[in-house]
Amino acid sequence: MKLHYAPTSPFVRKVMVLLHETDTLDTVELLNVATTPISPSAEVQASNPLAKIPALERGDGPALYDSRVICEYLDEQADSGLYAAGWDSKILEATADGIMDAAVLMTYEMRLRPEALQSQDWITAQRGKALGACAALNARWMSHLRGPLDIGQIAVACALAYLDFRHPDAGWRVGNEALADWFEIFESRPSMQATRPPEG
Repeated sequence: MKLHYAPTSPFVRKVMVLLHETDTLDTVELLNVATTPISPSAEVQASNPLAKIPALERGDGPALYDSRVICEYLDEQADSGLYAAGWDSKILEATADGIMDAAVLMTYEMRLRPEALQSQDWITAQRGKALGACAALNARWMSHLRGPLDIGQIAVACALAYLDFRHPDAGWRVGNEALADWFEIFESRPSMQATRPPEG
């Protein structure tokens, strides 16, 4: 299998953490690509018509794309049970992916759009979505996050790490002390340390 990836993408990181946690990294060839919404990679677009990463080429069917699809496929291949909690795991993964979506949109607005055209209202709205999701995790999901490892935990950790990486002043820890304490422990896992994005 071949994975189109970039080490700074939180969606890619979720896939990479899963590969490390399931000890299946050696089953995938990593293809580092440079792609943005305004300058998409033709190589990625050949596997994913949306030109988004991650995209996974496989030998037994068409390429897979969207990190949730890829993670569930890899989990099934490894028989690792990271979706064993069913809908709860998937709700947490969807919540984390929503945080990632909002944080990535903030990043695009601040890094790709000319400064004179940037919308502070847009940035504030996306930050509000991310922080609202963090508050919900802290209020409703701590018992699950502290339970057996699953895809929800991996996704949440990657989302929070991306906020720290690209938006260190977002303030997601304020009022979310339980979530912050959980993340500090989870972030020390070898899989998280091995997939830390490079600065820049």
